[in-house]
Amino acid sequence: MTAGGCFCGKVRIQLNGQPLKAGLCHCLDCRKLTGSIYSFGFVIKTADLEVLGSPKALVKTSDSGNERHNYFCPDCGTPLFGQGMKADGTPEETTVLRAGILEDSQVLTEWKPQAELYTDRRLEWVPPIEGAAQCSAMIPL
Repeated sequence: MTAGGCFCGKVRIQLNGQPLKAGLCHCLDCRKLTGSIYSFGFVIKTADLEVLGSPKALVKTSDSGNERHNYFCPDCGTPLFGQGMKADGTPEETTVLRAGILEDSQVLTEWKPQAELYTDRRLEWVPPIEGAAQCSAMIPL
């Protein structure tokens, strides 16, 4: 179990389990969502995610063509997590948690990225992560 939250502290996240996967994404959507040149995320079981506070959702069709709900703090704008939705409007079984919101640096150290996504969009001066799968598109979550 580990916890984290947004910059202003109004939305808190508790992860009540271990990540299933860890990865970097170089797609344009992730760049814009994070304000960085790539995102670092953990794929987690949606059932393991506990949210305290009221994040705001932004719905967008991602680079993969799937509709994603991306959640942010409505006050400070910190990106928190993203989810796909089933046809009935409920979240899919997995969620992508923005790893940088977690406060336990040990968890971040232990879960080195296992894959890099949209590597054809990675900036030339950013080296590949040694040992991580290199994927030119989205992989199944």
